[in-house]
Amino acid sequence: MSRPTCPNCHYPQNACLCASIETMQVKSELIILQDPSEVGHAKNSVRLLELVIAETRVVVGETADDFAALRQQLAASEKPVYLVYPSENSISANETKVEEEVILLLLDGTWRKAYKLLQLNPWLQDYPALHLDLDSASNYTIRKASRSDSLSTLEAAAMMLKAIDEEQDVAPLTNALSAMVEQRLASMPADVRARYR
Repeated sequence: MSRPTCPNCHYPQNACLCASIETMQVKSELIILQDPSEVGHAKNSVRLLELVIAETRVVVGETADDFAALRQQLAASEKPVYLVYPSENSISANETKVEEEVILLLLDGTWRKAYKLLQLNPWLQDYPALHLDLDSASNYTIRKASRSDSLSTLEAAAMMLKAIDEEQDVAPLTNALSAMVEQRLASMPADVRARYR
């Protein structure tokens, strides 16, 4: 029998985060290309991102066919489109001027899955890529990452929005993530919790 979930945030009722959600408006359009394995993941930060920024779009898929409708919409859009992904050809969002009204494409999955999404969708390489200059480790401590520059999708979105517009207050995003991390840690047995501190 499945656990009852909150009808608003869709987290289990005993892990409801509604009290920690503060919505915000942004000028940039966020589109998340999500690996199918992330959809039901309990620690997925994209669900939080959608709660804070309601206009966030999530497109689940792996292959170019899965994203065919999205590709048509992007081709018809007059807004500049950027892929958020560090590569040899990416430019620093912190060091370049990016308009606020842009479309940001973020890949949601582990590094391995995000790389696979990129390889299966060469059309993504048609867009200029942006990366973040990271000077601190991820606050998403409840999920283990193989790389020191790993960020949750929510963190990447928050940092990218801040890099584009220094005046943008991203506290609703970071506060929501902190609340989820603390809630998850509090629910762990003490010996398990100690591994994440």
